[in-house]
Amino acid sequence: MTYGDGYPMSAIISNIWRYPVKGLSLESLPHVDVKVGDAIPGDRRFALTLASTLFDAASPHWLPKNSFLMLMKNEKLAALETIFDAGSNDLKILRGGKQVARGKLTDPVGRAMVEDFFSAYMKGDAHGKPRLVEAKGDSIFTDQKSKLISLINLASVRDLERVAGTFIDPIRFRGNVMIDGIEPWSEFTWLGKDVSCGSAVFNIKERTGRCAAINVNTETGMRDQNLVKALQNGFGHTDMGIFANVTKAGTFATGDTVNVTD
Repeated sequence: MTYGDGYPMSAIISNIWRYPVKGLSLESLPHVDVKVGDAIPGDRRFALTLASTLFDAASPHWLPKNSFLMLMKNEKLAALETIFDAGSNDLKILRGGKQVARGKLTDPVGRAMVEDFFSAYMKGDAHGKPRLVEAKGDSIFTDQKSKLISLINLASVRDLERVAGTFIDPIRFRGNVMIDGIEPWSEFTWLGKDVSCGSAVFNIKERTGRCAAINVNTETGMRDQNLVKALQNGFGHTDMGIFANVTKAGTFATGDTVNVTD
């Protein structure tokens, strides 16, 4: 299948990522099972709220992003490496390759150890001691109220590199599914269409608008680029990626083809 001047409308999945704790390190997945209307399982399952955030653990609910520690305002988070074990719910926090904290996120004592670390690490930026919270049921700690999956076209990232004149790590865009093999920005023509990958089917809902979080270097924690400005100056918008809703449950994996339905 082709689009426009003959370039393909199918792409290949190069990476699948999820973020067990909002604002912290990604986890690479070789394959994933998704349900209708759901996100990547375990994505943004946990988050660190500001001390001033009201949250009832007995009745978890969506909160706006300014309720949390986040890269848009708290770039120091990017200087940490975190490793989450979904089997044990254990989170390791490393700085400069050395472990600086560890705790089981479903255990009160483990949560307290993690909260104490971030209280000391973030100092006044957390407005007091941050609180580790867990999303359950229909709740999720993404910036969108709905459970969606985000796709990033690596060719679009490379085109932004051309405009910015420097390498851009696609991790900056915090996407779930990295795709490649299609023209830059052609993913925007998928809006409203169904796409299949593996045995799952998505419907493409909207473009992903970007904020200052993408300006943060994911290794150093420094704001070393103004990619929001580069997007606006180079392309007349500040979007990178698309959001999809799962309409048919199934499994997909790295290396699978993403096919668009006419």
